[in-house]
Amino acid sequence: MRNLAGSRVIAALVSGLIFGLGLSLSGMLDPARVHGFLDVTGGWDPSLAFVLAGAVAVAALGTILAKRMAAPMLDDQFHLPQGRLIDRRLVAGSAIFGIGWGIGGLCPGPALASLSLGLPATVWFVVAMLAGMIVHDRFVEPGT
Repeated sequence: MRNLAGSRVIAALVSGLIFGLGLSLSGMLDPARVHGFLDVTGGWDPSLAFVLAGAVAVAALGTILAKRMAAPMLDDQFHLPQGRLIDRRLVAGSAIFGIGWGIGGLCPGPALASLSLGLPATVWFVVAMLAGMIVHDRFVEPGT
C-alpha cells in the first residue's frame, strides 16, 4: 500500500471545508430553516428540499464515478457498508436521528460547521452528540 496518509489528511480537510462552505451558503447552519422545513402545517419553507435534492445529485454522481473505478485514489479499496437489512436497530436509530434533528434543528454536519459561529446552543448540541456517540460505542453491542 502506498504511503498516502498526508494526502488523505489534506483531502479530508479540503472536503470538510467544501462541505461546511456548502452548508453555510445554503443556510443549513440556521436551525430555524430546518424547523421551517419540518413545519408542514405552518409556514412551510421548501428550500431545504432543494438543498437535499442537490446533495442527492452530487452523491449519485459520486457513486456512479466510484463504481467505474477499480480503487479510490487515496486507498487500496472502497470501504462501503455491506449490510442491506432494514431492521429494528436501523429504524430506531433513524427515528432518534429524526427526532433530534427536529428538536435541535441541526444534524451532525451542520452542527460541526456551526461551531465556527460560537453559539452556546450549538456547542451544547455537539457535546451531547459526542456523548451519545461515546455511549453507543462503549455500551451498545454490535448486532443487538
